[in-house]
Amino acid sequence: MIPARYAHFIFSLILSGIMSLLVSGIATLRAAGLVENFAALWASSWLSSWALAYPAVLIVAPIARRVTNRLVRQTAAQ
Repeated sequence: MIPARYAHFIFSLILSGIMSLLVSGIATLRAAGLVENFAALWASSWLSSWALAYPAVLIVAPIARRVTNRLVRQTAAQ
């Protein structure tokens, strides 16, 4: 098992992987259509997208968390 201190990195890896998979799939489908080599095009697009998405999530997630905390009302128990 991976130590809990790495949870943020693993979460970011999984989140960026899934999101870039979905977005690159839609973008590839819209750009190329359902061509014979669609899966190869999608995989290539996804891997390059994921390479950018992972560090972006690591940088943007803390900012998004701070903005969210300012926008959401905290209860007295917290």
